[in-house]
Amino acid sequence: MAQKVITTFVDDLTGEESTEIATHSILINGAGVEIDLTDDNYEKLLDILKPYLHADGARRVRGEVKQKGKAAKATGGGRSKVDSSAIRAWAKANGYEVSERGRVPAAVREAYEKAS
Repeated sequence: MAQKVITTFVDDLTGEESTEIATHSILINGAGVEIDLTDDNYEKLLDILKPYLHADGARRVRGEVKQKGKAAKATGGGRSKVDSSAIRAWAKANGYEVSERGRVPAAVREAYEKAS
């Protein structure tokens, strides 16, 4: 006996059927949801979030994000230890107080980037 499986992709926001739906993970304060959206609705979501995502103090995080059933690396502006140690050395040489460990303050990073 043959079996035929038909998959219908539906936008969670509008209920619109589409041939191209992607699952997007959203995480806020440690609680998350996955939502299936058409490309148009995803772009609308990004437009709404743009001021928050690009705020001066916003920091990107790295992690695994599931998208369309496969794992995709989240793009991020995370800093490596080499970057942090270079910034610390520069900061100390330029009169900034920074600790040996932990996060380098955003103001120090910005000053470093402007000087580079």
